[in-house]
Amino acid sequence: MHQQSGDASLLRRLNSAAILGILRNTDVATLAELARAAHVSRPTAEAIVEELLVEGWVEEDTEEYGGRRRGRPAKRFRFRTSARKVVGLSVGAYRLHAMTADLGGTIIATRRVAVFQEMTPGERIDEIVRLVGQCAAEAGVEIRDLAAVAVGTTGVVDGQGQVVKSNVLPDWAGVPLQAELSARLSVPVLVENDMRLAVLAEHWRGVAEGRSDVVYLFTGNRLSLGLLIGGTPYRGAHSASGEIGEPAKGLWMAFGHVTEYAMSVEPGELRSPAQAAEFAFARAREGEERAAKAVEDFATTLAEGLATVVNPLDPEMVVIGGSLAPGGELLVEPIQRYLDRVCVYPPRVLASRFGAESIVVGAVKAALNHAETILFRKDS
Repeated sequence: MHQQSGDASLLRRLNSAAILGILRNTDVATLAELARAAHVSRPTAEAIVEELLVEGWVEEDTEEYGGRRRGRPAKRFRFRTSARKVVGLSVGAYRLHAMTADLGGTIIATRRVAVFQEMTPGERIDEIVRLVGQCAAEAGVEIRDLAAVAVGTTGVVDGQGQVVKSNVLPDWAGVPLQAELSARLSVPVLVENDMRLAVLAEHWRGVAEGRSDVVYLFTGNRLSLGLLIGGTPYRGAHSASGEIGEPAKGLWMAFGHVTEYAMSVEPGELRSPAQAAEFAFARAREGEERAAKAVEDFATTLAEGLATVVNPLDPEMVVIGGSLAPGGELLVEPIQRYLDRVCVYPPRVLASRFGAESIVVGAVKAALNHAETILFRKDS
């Protein structure tokens, strides 16, 4: 079949993407190994690797390997994880939190910026863009050189990265956040619901690593769920999976136990629900019996709500995350006892090691996944 120049160019891109992908997923490889794995000739593999070396995607491995061999040892090459950077960012009512990572997932830098719940969408987007610019500068690159940016935001987020509904941020609903940021940053941008990114973080590097079916409970001044089904964060028919909405008795009545306790001890002190819980945790650790009882009742009420999700979904694990995750066994033990009693197959309950940082860690992973689909796709 007659092959046009366009066909040759496409074939070259396909072969280059194949070799880069092979190096991405292996430690080191020789030219012969790359040629075999990519089903190309050795000269073709060599020419492609030379290009990738010049472009900075690949580096020669200079490590010495044991064993005596005759002749000159074959050159070995590895993927250069520092070739590009990604930024993951979480959007909350009072804080933006960003992490910069290389393509190997190594976190290079972390930045936090205080924001206000009353900000207009435009003002909040300005702060996001400014923070991404600071992250890029700290990594020593221009924004345009980032491989991808992923943003996790509170609210229902559809498949196009538009915020469909939001109970936390005023006027945030209806904001085409992914389109706005893509236009402002001129790099690949992915916008996702924060709870889906939180459970992704636990699956990537958290306590749920290696698990396929997980329920993630975010605790703080709000309660939300993230669902991992078959190893993938579950979106739902309307991209609203994990949204608890407004429970009939108000926030599962869970915080009533700790808020009442905190008010009885210090009547003049006003605390948010999360602050009341943390106050009760501290007193319980000191051995105060009323505090321990309030915390146990709080945890049991959380477990009652979780059971309505756990029994029908049959997950392997429940992860307690968010700002109250440092409560650790004070939360985990009562929840585990309750689920052991009421569930057909009780899942293991663990506290997140990430705490409130799970969202931004998940955003980093989402940025890496997004970058990989772009950098290594074979049709580009």
